[in-house]
Amino acid sequence: MGTVVSIELPDDSAGPELIASTCAWLHEVDARFSTYRDDSEVCRFRRGEIALDDCSADLRHVLDRCADLWRETDGYFDAYAGGQLDPSGYVKGWSVEVASQRLHDAGSGRHYLNAGGDIRMRGAGPSGGPWRVGVRHPWEADKLSWVLALTDGAVATSGTYERGAHIINPRTGKPATGLRSVTVTGPDLALADAYATAALAMGEAGLAWLAKKAAEGYESAAVTDDGRAFTSPGLPVA
Repeated sequence: MGTVVSIELPDDSAGPELIASTCAWLHEVDARFSTYRDDSEVCRFRRGEIALDDCSADLRHVLDRCADLWRETDGYFDAYAGGQLDPSGYVKGWSVEVASQRLHDAGSGRHYLNAGGDIRMRGAGPSGGPWRVGVRHPWEADKLSWVLALTDGAVATSGTYERGAHIINPRTGKPATGLRSVTVTGPDLALADAYATAALAMGEAGLAWLAKKAAEGYESAAVTDDGRAFTSPGLPVA
């Protein structure tokens, strides 16, 4: 998926096998959903080579959830914002969430998955306390804006400081402005990732939208283009 994935299993004797199965799942997702591989299912579908009814259950699920999120975010989470289907804003978080559930079902009650800053953790960390997650400073790569502490939960960050202005505001068709970085924590990584992406697309209006998500268990932190920082009251700061 164009990023590095790290997997930590603090005390699991079946670690190598579980890691191998997790990597196999993530490679399967990449083969199916990559927008850079001409033979991927997503590319074949958007070229009209396969009909929706002939698509895999995973692709149909992702398309359904992207449609739900489009409605939930008033169109700011848009898998078609770039002009053609690209569900990557949902797929990465979803695939890691599924990987975490598979590890849990296989008996791994303590683990930490990090896919390019999209993180899902379960149970206690190596020290027996919460897992600690550093949120990168959006201008100074060797500094942190916040350190978060979670046991069971997810952390997702969307920003413009690494890949540039790659998030499109669907209302204007131009790169989103106003927010430099958005971090969302919550129980489900797929939603946390999508919410962070949608808020970044909204610009500063995304701050008020994110605040409403706290009632659903999703806390947030954001830095504006001009350097102001905002956090929701329940953000799990270490």
